[in-house]
Amino acid sequence: MNPPFPAKPRIAIVGTGALGTYYGARLAKAGHDVHFLVRTGRAGILVRGLKIKMPSMRIHVKKVQAYASCAEIGPCDLVIVAVKATANEALKKLLPPLLHEHTVVLTLQNGLGVEEPVAEMVGAKRIAGAICYIGANRTAPGVVECSFPGLMMIGEFGRPAADRTHAIAAVFNKAGLKCEAHDNLEGQRWQKLVWNVPFNGIAIAAGGITTDVIMADEGLRTLARRLMEEIVEAAAKFGHPIPQSFIELQFERTAKIGKYRPSSLVDFQEGRPVELEEIWGVPVRRAKSVGAGVPRLEMLYWLIRRKLAARKTGRKKR
Repeated sequence: MNPPFPAKPRIAIVGTGALGTYYGARLAKAGHDVHFLVRTGRAGILVRGLKIKMPSMRIHVKKVQAYASCAEIGPCDLVIVAVKATANEALKKLLPPLLHEHTVVLTLQNGLGVEEPVAEMVGAKRIAGAICYIGANRTAPGVVECSFPGLMMIGEFGRPAADRTHAIAAVFNKAGLKCEAHDNLEGQRWQKLVWNVPFNGIAIAAGGITTDVIMADEGLRTLARRLMEEIVEAAAKFGHPIPQSFIELQFERTAKIGKYRPSSLVDFQEGRPVELEEIWGVPVRRAKSVGAGVPRLEMLYWLIRRKLAARKTGRKKR
């Protein structure tokens, strides 16, 4: 039997992009023992700390425990994986030094099928997943602008929520982060796709546009809605019903964040890997495997794939 999850856990943040920096800084500001793996910009972070800019507040964590390797951090109670799923191969070496017998590994990655590769590395019983409804961009190492703090949904990989799930949710909530524990992690992942598929995808496929442009264009807004409906239909085939009101909520929230570059567009424009398979490819294949019609989703997948291929070719020519 596992011991109770500690109220003041030792926490490792693997990945200091927008999500890792934001959640890590909020937890550290609340007094938690947070250790950051920082590959680039470490010297600046040690000098200037972490800065979070939100519409209603500013957070500055002046003293940051930032390390160049996981071996320097050592075993932790909670390991938060905030790297993109495209970087999962690196986790094979990064995660082992951070584990003790009861360590929980919480992945914040987007898309479907993201827990499975990590579970193969460290064991399925350790794995929990988080779905983050947030609008945040890293503008410099250690600096994040958050336009929509939103909320976090966490769940166990392949299991209902356990005592530790609720305990981890409590850690986030006490740090001022809205977090809920759920029994159905996969269902929550399908829900997150309702926003991610259309807005991340159209932003790239339509030539690098922000969410306000999509919202203002009748055709693109209609396309976003149809893509959402395809995701809802596919999710229902897997036993994860999503109400129509959830679609309306996505449009309401998106209208409030204004001119926002979705994370996949940021990655695309800055030449970083894009979670093509996790956000578009895997959902296409899973939907088709149960007879769900997703023609728009499939078309968007191939359009983004071509965009990525063209970007790669363009870099080679230069």
